[in-house]
Amino acid sequence: MTNNVLTISKSKLQGEVALAGAKNSALRLLAASILSEEKIILKNYPSQLLDAQVHVDMLHSLGKETVLVNNDTIVIKENTNLKTNLVWDGRSIRNTLLILGALVARFGQAKVPLPGGCKLGERKYDLHVMLLEKLGANVWEEDDYLCAEAKAGLIGADIYLPIRSTGATENAIIAGSLARGVTRIWNPHIRPEILDLITMLNSMGARIKVFGQEHIEITGVDHLKGVEHKVIADNMEAITWLAAAVITKGDIEIYDFPYADLEVVLTHLKAAGAKLYTGENSLIVRGGCCYPLEISTGPHPGINSDVQPIMAAWAAQAQGESRIVDLRFPGRYGYAKEMARMGLQYEISGDMLKVIGNSGGLKGAQVKALDLRAGIALTLCGLAAEDETVITDAWQIGRGYVDLIPKLKALGANCSGSIG
Repeated sequence: MTNNVLTISKSKLQGEVALAGAKNSALRLLAASILSEEKIILKNYPSQLLDAQVHVDMLHSLGKETVLVNNDTIVIKENTNLKTNLVWDGRSIRNTLLILGALVARFGQAKVPLPGGCKLGERKYDLHVMLLEKLGANVWEEDDYLCAEAKAGLIGADIYLPIRSTGATENAIIAGSLARGVTRIWNPHIRPEILDLITMLNSMGARIKVFGQEHIEITGVDHLKGVEHKVIADNMEAITWLAAAVITKGDIEIYDFPYADLEVVLTHLKAAGAKLYTGENSLIVRGGCCYPLEISTGPHPGINSDVQPIMAAWAAQAQGESRIVDLRFPGRYGYAKEMARMGLQYEISGDMLKVIGNSGGLKGAQVKALDLRAGIALTLCGLAAEDETVITDAWQIGRGYVDLIPKLKALGANCSGSIG
């Protein structure tokens, strides 16, 4: 991957911004398109995201055809028999696990590269193996590939998840949609992108019911039809612009803001100094000041683990000590070492990150985007730091943000470079 570089300096962001379609939803919907041979149309589709481009290339390798319309609509067609062996020598993403589930559900066999993506401590795929085996598949590793086979097709079963795993819940939904009989997922992770996946699959003819946080019930069907579906707005981008407005002491109106998905985060940020106002179809962030905060990540509707690096950037601007606990991915504090190059004082104690904010302020430095959310957190720090900040491996940021540099410039940011 090209070592893209983003250069950024202290700025005050002001203006309006529209949210792109959610990365964490779009990738799941692309995987689900494998379940049907009919045309799938995704609107509000974030076509410029690197992970989305990788996923579409994987679909092409399987035999799907795609057409992009106006950069925000993708049409997925199938004009030939799909391959069940994904031969892929490009960058792997964790979504290969969902491709595995979709292929074995529809064709009874599949072979995909072992998953890649962000390195967030221990992210094994044992839950995915477990759920496919519960549904009657044999699963094994073969060199750098993960294989699955269900000669008689998948059969519905009760799947008990020991933790509320987003990926395992999605894979069980995808695989169970075409399994014979009834599949129940107990202790599922009910998140906005999972509800978006269920909405699309039900529009395709699936029979999926959600019983709160307790369980999801899927009655398998023989065939799924085509659909036209709008991808939900990206709640991570929404939080990014909210934080950027307060961190830079700016004023931003964010259109199509997903209030319902972010109630807990909004409560914490209002308590931590954000001044928020409701527009007709937007959230207005006007003024405010970063105060210290204490957060712990958890299952939806709690604070998503993806949010915590952004909260660390917030804490860096607050006067005093903030505490961040990520019980799910406790190894996800590597970005703090990069922020320390800019002058941040911090301490890691077990699963807790302590940030001692505003002790002399941040100074521009050369830092590295270790992953997607670490990269955007460093970008936020750069917007508030004295002198110039240079972020290497900025392609990581391009995995999750559409038109980030043009949007930053439109809001008045001093920045240049490339993240794609």
